[in-house]
Amino acid sequence: MPELPDIVIYLEALDSRILGQTLEHVTLGSPFLLRTVDPPISSLSGKTVVELRRLGKRICIGFEKELWLVLHLMIAGRLHWKATSVEKATKRRPSKLPNKRNLATFEFSNGTLTLTEAGTQRRASLHLVEGAEGLRRLDPGGLEIFESDLAQFTAVLQSANHTLKRALTDPRMFSGIGNAYSDEILWHAQLSPVALTQKLTSDQIQRLFNSTRAMLTEWVELLRADAHGEFPEKVTAFRPEMAVHGKYQESCPRCGSKVRRIRYASNETNYCPGCQTQGKLLADRALSRLLRSDWPRTPDELEGLTAS
Repeated sequence: MPELPDIVIYLEALDSRILGQTLEHVTLGSPFLLRTVDPPISSLSGKTVVELRRLGKRICIGFEKELWLVLHLMIAGRLHWKATSVEKATKRRPSKLPNKRNLATFEFSNGTLTLTEAGTQRRASLHLVEGAEGLRRLDPGGLEIFESDLAQFTAVLQSANHTLKRALTDPRMFSGIGNAYSDEILWHAQLSPVALTQKLTSDQIQRLFNSTRAMLTEWVELLRADAHGEFPEKVTAFRPEMAVHGKYQESCPRCGSKVRRIRYASNETNYCPGCQTQGKLLADRALSRLLRSDWPRTPDELEGLTAS
């Protein structure tokens, strides 16, 4: 699932391509994509993009008349851009979505933005809302890590006694962090994914705060460099530069221990026992009971949480 670093890079790419451009036509290829009916999607035709912003893991495209198109890519949704030459612009017809993976196309005056989703499950969503109140209803309310200090971070982290993995990925607690980058953050901070938030020391909280900022910053910079100014087409949760996420049975780059994983329902956590759990493997009955009460069973369940 695209998380904060991926969404930031998407927004930078969109900013240089569609900000100030006019949306000429929207074609929907799935009846399950659009989750709102008022205002109608047709009301966007002829409107100009005036603002772009991130809302947790959502991409928000602001148009004239305070209309906001809000995209949540979920696990398999991805965006693609194809610029339109001056010659073709005068002859272009609305896209017919020939590919079954194409959920929607947004045809602008200078090119086409396509939303695709791999697989058969249609989890990606599209909302069209009006004004600040419309956006607020979609906001999970999580703390923005780069707009907060240690005291605010601590207050949110210890507002409930969750495992660290659950706390970091709960969109009502922290904004934009999901499965992949939470693994990397916890590895960097050398903290167990199942440590309980209300039992952390002040030193451990400080390390977690610093690591959260450091990892998100590092990955934004890495993804930006990888894109080279082009539209990002290789958005994935599994990257060779990652230390533990997706690296089950591979060697930890810090201590050399084999990376292990916890699997529960639809969730998976990767960690280094040498760096994070004092050599203990997290695979006993007590852990299963803890996860059953603390982790949602599916990514959809977690992403469905809102502030209200």
